[in-house]
Amino acid sequence: MAIKEEFLRLLREDEEFRYAVAGILGLDSILRELKELREDFNKFIELENKRWEEANKRFEIIENELKQLRIDFNNTFASFDRRLIALGARWGIFSEQAFRDGMKGVVEKLLGTGKVERWIYRDESGEVYGYPSEVEVDILIKDHEHILIEIKSSISRGDVIEFWRKGKLYEKVTGIKPKLVIISPFVDDKALEDINRFGILLFKET
Repeated sequence: MAIKEEFLRLLREDEEFRYAVAGILGLDSILRELKELREDFNKFIELENKRWEEANKRFEIIENELKQLRIDFNNTFASFDRRLIALGARWGIFSEQAFRDGMKGVVEKLLGTGKVERWIYRDESGEVYGYPSEVEVDILIKDHEHILIEIKSSISRGDVIEFWRKGKLYEKVTGIKPKLVIISPFVDDKALEDINRFGILLFKET
């Protein structure tokens, strides 16, 4: 009984004894292959761990670079945005409504009594746009003189023709021929030609 227990103990604790017994039983080659397989597997796991560590380091580097790029982009955009706002504040192109509101006050002070109001009319015959639509235009009435005012941050040729048609519609509806005034810092050359042709008064910021 003691021999059996000792034999089992050696199988459990002594690797050389196990291989010796396996050799006797013809299992030594199988055990050797299993051992090599286990060693290869351990090496594979170790290698993959190193690869993952290197990949993680590269990802960290890329992530940091992307964060820096985002910071640089945000700083550049913020600078551009501030310049755009400053440009808009100077020329009135950032907020059309702000430009209009500001210039209305200037017009009222320059022309004295009266206030610039909005004239709104339903143009069923389509004289302004070529189809039934609601027409809006700023108007100042001073000493019985009716002045239609177009206030825009920029004026194109189409804007001039549209404004002139509004003036014709106003005259047709009210029976009063209005004076036409355009206020804008930017007027293209073709628009300027039509402004002169139609006898429109232009106030252009410089």
